[in-house]
Amino acid sequence: MGPHPAVADVRRAVRESLADLGRGALVLAACSGGADSLALAAALGFVAPRAGLRAGLLTVDHGLQAGSRERAARVAALAPGLGLDVAEVLAVTVGTAGGPEAAAREARYAALGEAADRLGAAAVLLGHTRDDQAETVLLGLARGSGPRSLSGMAPVAGRYRRPFLDLPRSATVAACRALGLDPWDDPHNDDPRFTRVRVRRRVLPVLEEELGPGVAEALARTARLAREDADALDGWAESAYRNCALSDIPEKVTLSVRELEALPDAVRRRVLRRAAIAAGAPSGALSATHVLALDRLVTHWRGQKAVDLPGGLSALRRYGTLILAISPIA
Repeated sequence: MGPHPAVADVRRAVRESLADLGRGALVLAACSGGADSLALAAALGFVAPRAGLRAGLLTVDHGLQAGSRERAARVAALAPGLGLDVAEVLAVTVGTAGGPEAAAREARYAALGEAADRLGAAAVLLGHTRDDQAETVLLGLARGSGPRSLSGMAPVAGRYRRPFLDLPRSATVAACRALGLDPWDDPHNDDPRFTRVRVRRRVLPVLEEELGPGVAEALARTARLAREDADALDGWAESAYRNCALSDIPEKVTLSVRELEALPDAVRRRVLRRAAIAAGAPSGALSATHVLALDRLVTHWRGQKAVDLPGGLSALRRYGTLILAISPIA
């Protein structure tokens, strides 16, 4: 008799996600102790030795709740029973920039990245599910974001892999139950102060009730389609950037206005964003408003003054050249 269907699903998802790794590679599961990441860690512990891989567990102590250190230690102590050879607790200090969710995420990824580098890990697995993907798409829609944001979370992003993006959250809960694992329910996941919690607890259920079942699956499918389009446009824009760039050095990028004018809007604006980041603008601070102001220097030129950009940059059009440099532009 084979494993429970949910257990088989999570194991298959992890196995497929790791199929390209060579024997002996180290894979780490980021595990908070919740159902998604606990099912992920258990599936990795089963799959890794059968695929000739080494496996471990990382758990982050954000220090935001009473007893968080002890809880993180209990999660790390699960590793041997799950078949994982490496286990570490990563204590972080969460700042305030961007709000509590963004600050915690930044601290978490910084700690995971440092641990992966130090341990020589080929991949770090994250337990995001199809439901998380649906929430991400809805948040992007509410913010009026473009196709890159609507494409949601990528299955593979550098060293990070998300095997469960095609699985519903109910599968991870069922897998934990079938394996006799007792997930921890983070009270933050029910705190309506967090936007994502309100989307999960209020918005998605209303959509399911009014539009019928399958909304989360449809939103996740939208993310896949949007990602394909965004990847194609980003590839086109990267090639166009090389054609437009007259110079590309730290703190100063110059672009040919004539080359920019020949590009479709979606490609040209990607090129302009790419140029601003190359010149030194922080990507997280560079908004669509900034990019549109740059775009007007190309498409609606009326001799206007320089455009101010994050990171102390200015952009100025001069003699058919768009110059992005640290202020003031010489």
